[in-house]
This record gives sequence, C-alpha cells and structure tokens, in this order.
Amino acid sequence: MLRIIKNVQVFTPEPHSLCDVVITDKRVHSLKPINSTHPPYADIYDGKGAYLVPGFIDVLTHIVGGGGEGGFGNRTLEITAQEMLRAGVTTAVGALGTDAVTRSLANLLGKSRELQAKGISCYFYSGSYHLPLRTLTPSLEEDLIYIPEILGVGELALSDHRGSVVHFDDLLHIGRTVRTSANLAGKKGIVFCHLGDGKEELSLLTQIIEQTEITAEYFLPTHINRNPNLFQTGLNFALDGGYIDFTTSTNAGLIEDGEVPSPQALQRALNAGVHINHITFSSDANASLPRFSASGEVIGVDSGRISSLFEAVRNAVLSCDIPLEIALRCITSNPAARLGLPHKGHIEYGFDADFVLLDPNSLEIQQVWSQGIARI
Repeated sequence: MLRIIKNVQVFTPEPHSLCDVVITDKRVHSLKPINSTHPPYADIYDGKGAYLVPGFIDVLTHIVGGGGEGGFGNRTLEITAQEMLRAGVTTAVGALGTDAVTRSLANLLGKSRELQAKGISCYFYSGSYHLPLRTLTPSLEEDLIYIPEILGVGELALSDHRGSVVHFDDLLHIGRTVRTSANLAGKKGIVFCHLGDGKEELSLLTQIIEQTEITAEYFLPTHINRNPNLFQTGLNFALDGGYIDFTTSTNAGLIEDGEVPSPQALQRALNAGVHINHITFSSDANASLPRFSASGEVIGVDSGRISSLFEAVRNAVLSCDIPLEIALRCITSNPAARLGLPHKGHIEYGFDADFVLLDPNSLEIQQVWSQGIARI
C-alpha cells in the first residue's frame, strides 16, 4: 500500500521544508517536493496547514497499572491503546514498579503484545523496584537474549524507601550483565533507574560511571525533577556526561512539595548548559503518584497520565519559549537513542511511519499515525 501525506510542514524533529511524505510497507519511503507527481493508485492525505512530527516515545509507562501504596483500593488501571494513540504515543516501554508481587513480567509481556496488535510499538523492562531482580526467564541474560520486547532493566529503585538497598557491586553486576547480554542480542541495553527522595540521590550511579568501564550510555535515571536538591544534582550529572529523564505527570500537591514541572525543568537545564541530547521526558503513565507525610504515611494518591507527555512539550514551547524542534527531541529522537531503537524518533527514509499531525498555532494533536496507518 502506497500512502502519501501531501503539502505538510515536517519536523524530523528538525524543521524541514514543505513536502510530500511517501509511505510504503509501514516505513518512510521518501520526502518529496510538494508538487511531485504520484502514482494514481496511491492513497492521498492532505496535510496542508499542519505540522508533521515523529510519533512520541514514552520511556516509562505502567501499561499493566501500578502502585497500590495505601492499599489495594489504590491500584491503578491498565492503559489502553486508544489512550496512548490519542496522546500521540506510538512507542512505549512498560515497567513494573513498587508492586512486583500482584503484577508480573508475564503480565507485561502479554500487555505489550496486545498493544503491538493494536498499533503501538511496545517494549518493556525486566526487573522492578527491587532486588533480587524479577525475570521472565530463569535469568536476566536469557530475558535480554530471548525476549525481543525486553530492552534492559527497570524501574530499579535507588535512593527510595520503597526499594531495596542497592550496593555498588549490585549495580555494577546489573550494568555488566545488561551490556553483555544486550550486545549478544543486538540491542543497546539500558538500566532505567527510579530515583526517590532519599539522601543518596545519584551518588551510586556516579560511582559506577567514574570507577568502572560501564559508561553513562547504559543508565537513565528518572524522576530527576521530583525535588529541588535532586534536580540540581541531576543537572550536574548531565553536565558531566550523564543522561536524565524528567517526569511529566504531576499534580498541585507534588509541585507544592517541591517538584519542578518538566517544562520549567527543561528550560532551566538548557539555561544551565545541559545539552538537549541528554534530556528525555517520560509520563510515568498509570503509575500511582503517592504523597507521603513526614512520618511516611500515604496521604494521597493520583494516577500518572500518558497525555502529560506531549502536554509538557507543548507547554515548554508555548509558555517557556523553547523552540518546537528542541522540545520535541525529549520525546522523539532522544528516547530512541537511549533505548537503541534505530528506526524510531525521526521522519527520514527507512524510519517507521509513526507521525503526529499538529495544529501549527495551538500545537493541539489533529491526527496520529502508527506503522503507516492513520489511527486517530
């Protein structure tokens, strides 16, 4: 099937001239001048007056639900493909979080394949908050080598009272195993780390990177914007060559407690000299967002929203004056690079035909394509 989106302003995510985007076999075939002649059998879609940007990539989603802090009544729901597509998310990575007892990696595998069948490129992490690592097969090595959807380990909790006590040797062993096994499987490999409010912050990751052969390329710490101290530590980590992820789901209570909203976090990071390629956004979709009292009691729970991913990018552009092509990288080309997805995150020849059409003034989502098909 030959499909063509005509007369559209493309962001690859870099700004491109007006063009016709030609799609074959679920991939981008070419970007042609707007007055090009096309075969009569092609399906033509008019993109005039719209921006065409790459489909969004979310590096942390709780696709089978998450949380449960405060009791079973606080468990969050599974996500649906329609929710993801309405938010412009065409590629996602699922994870277990606090609860790796009543939820499992088998749940993640089944849900990932359900979402794949409905047009989402879906992957997931082995492990959870805790050590010893939960695995789908008898070992982490086999998970990475045998299961195509498993990209690495996550969401491993550091500096959080809900996680395990992770020592230097623990993290070094995980990093080495991920690097070696991913290499054997033809994957990049990643250790995706949840950061809590503890005093250790990024100290363990910094030690591993500075003292061993496991480089910053293999680690992505998230929730870096959760409090002012961690945020500043995260900026220093990124300035030293590390990579950082800002969480877009939030609420008034979390912001009151000191969380830095991700649009402002991006603006401050760029002003501090952090290279844009070292920053990603993730929604933490369908996670529980608990708030704790000073004594550690749960005093409130909300749910992460996948729609917050692009909302944060949109607000970064409209409210913080960050150019669209810069903000877009946080949810397109940058996560594709961190995850090692060579056909994602760009609109170029040979890349997957995952797109979002935006209103050029309001930046509201108008249409979503995945795998070469208009879905929304």
